[in-house]
Amino acid sequence: MHPRPSPIAASLYTLRDLNADVIILHGPHGCCFRTGRLLENDGVRVVTTAMSENDFIFGASAKLEETLHEVNELFHPQLVGVVGTCASMIIGEDMQDAVNNAGIPAKVLTVESHGGLSEGDNTEGAIAVLEAAEREGVISPEETERQSRMLKRATEIEKTRGMAQGKYIAPSYGDDKEEVASVLLEAFGKGYKIAIVLNSKKETSYLFADLLKIPFNQMYPENRPLVIANLDLETGLPRIQQHAQNITEELNDAGLEIDIITGGLDEYPVTGDKAGEYLEKEDYDLVVVAGVPHALPIEKLDIQSIAITDGPRLVEPLKKLGYNWVVTELDAHAKTLGTDKIIESDFGNVLRQIIDKPS
Repeated sequence: MHPRPSPIAASLYTLRDLNADVIILHGPHGCCFRTGRLLENDGVRVVTTAMSENDFIFGASAKLEETLHEVNELFHPQLVGVVGTCASMIIGEDMQDAVNNAGIPAKVLTVESHGGLSEGDNTEGAIAVLEAAEREGVISPEETERQSRMLKRATEIEKTRGMAQGKYIAPSYGDDKEEVASVLLEAFGKGYKIAIVLNSKKETSYLFADLLKIPFNQMYPENRPLVIANLDLETGLPRIQQHAQNITEELNDAGLEIDIITGGLDEYPVTGDKAGEYLEKEDYDLVVVAGVPHALPIEKLDIQSIAITDGPRLVEPLKKLGYNWVVTELDAHAKTLGTDKIIESDFGNVLRQIIDKPS
């Protein structure tokens, strides 16, 4: 019942991950305004054909052709994405015909996406981009299949364990961060066996990986936490692999090691299961799961647990799954777009303040 990301926004983000130089939204100038503006911070030029009322009746293929030519003259792109919107798709605009007529030298991916695509799942917009990329030879059929499988699994998780369960979920900002930070530090001090799991999504990992930079090893040298992370360096589109590389190098430079790699940054729907399978076999007292904690089957573990999420509407579902404490990091996408470094998180800063406070 509550608003959720649209397939159009997912199309834009996936084109970004393909390193598209320019994205053209074939629709009104206000469509996906916030997402388009945010993606500019990630080096992607986002423009629209600015469809108006007359275009809803008579069509706007000529506007799309004009925009393609203007984009080519302004930016000289190598890869362009043309993304449909509710307006252009409802009236049946033939975007591929306009792309063919424009004939610009760049490779152009034509993506028929709109807000009501299929079941309205945002992941359908991402899959539409992958299929277009495969048609144009940008990615292999195998990569399309792998990513589509991950995206469908992500949808399943949101519908069964997350905020897309079909009912209204009121936003919540979770437990008090200072109290939860004190619980975590007290657990270290008492010698509890602790695991930290990074199960995060794409660029938001730059925020959630901040927890791994807290100097627990130096503070508690006899009680080093186990670190599990979905930071495989060879999985995913080039931009996603680069994120994993950047984070891993920064952690290594800080003298921090990852004990178990569960998969790539776009495999968060299944890497949570892998982390859970490992933890089921071991005897841990406390686990902290940052990023997409509802993808880890916490209900199967007889263990105290802390979830760190970027979704205020995920607090209630996470509590119902069995997490003892839930803290939220707001605006993770906005904070991490355009960065290539780990950025400080709110929870990380609370931990630092407690650690640095004179005793």
